[in-house]
Amino acid sequence: MIGALLAFLTCLLGGGVMTANERPVQISVVYDNTAQDSRLTADWGFSCFVEGIESPILFDTGGDGAILLTNLEKLGIQPKDVKILFLSHIHWDHVGGVDAFLAQNGHVEVFAPHSFPEEFKNSIQAAGALVREVEDPVTVCTGTHSTGELGNALIEQSLVVETAQGLVVITGCAHPGIVEIVRAVKSRFGDEIYLVLGGFHLLDLSEEEIREIIREFRNLGVKRVAPCHCTGERAIQLFEADYGENFVKLGAGARISIE
Repeated sequence: MIGALLAFLTCLLGGGVMTANERPVQISVVYDNTAQDSRLTADWGFSCFVEGIESPILFDTGGDGAILLTNLEKLGIQPKDVKILFLSHIHWDHVGGVDAFLAQNGHVEVFAPHSFPEEFKNSIQAAGALVREVEDPVTVCTGTHSTGELGNALIEQSLVVETAQGLVVITGCAHPGIVEIVRAVKSRFGDEIYLVLGGFHLLDLSEEEIREIIREFRNLGVKRVAPCHCTGERAIQLFEADYGENFVKLGAGARISIE
């Protein structure tokens, strides 16, 4: 308590107050095709928990509610710890755990693309949650934003988190194109992109096409990468070879702390 008070007074005497993007941010991978923590179950899908921000966010829910809840428990994350549920797109491997999660914590705000089926949004409201429909870029909570709906055939939103190191971009499957998402973030927010994390959806691309995407990442100034889920094993290998120490290996149980 005394330490926290001294830190606060130091900040005040220094002429400013700590802002959202100066706080440490921690991202825990809850659900992925692979597991780094042997206690967790690996399954096709993606979910991560973002804390150290104004309102802790669960990004997507994976495909199986029982696995989601068990993995959360193993990581010491209680459903009630989540204040905001952020859904990237409507595919089952990202929203399959929604019902199970809401049964444990229906008192959340759910940021969902406007294009989601009405029946799906109505079911969220019936569970007691508040649906925030997203079309254009919007602030989710202080220092955290949605890109807004991107893409044409497959609509998706990504999460952008301000940190002291720069922007962190979290993607579900990057159906609109991972480079297009990064460009949209760069255009909208104009800050340095510290980390791009999540599914890049490069499974069906040739090696040369993947290398071109890596070159585009470099041109856009992306400092670190953490591809997983639908990125594809070969694409992950190529990103690791290019980014070296700035490549972050993910799997269920992985934790990234950004000071």
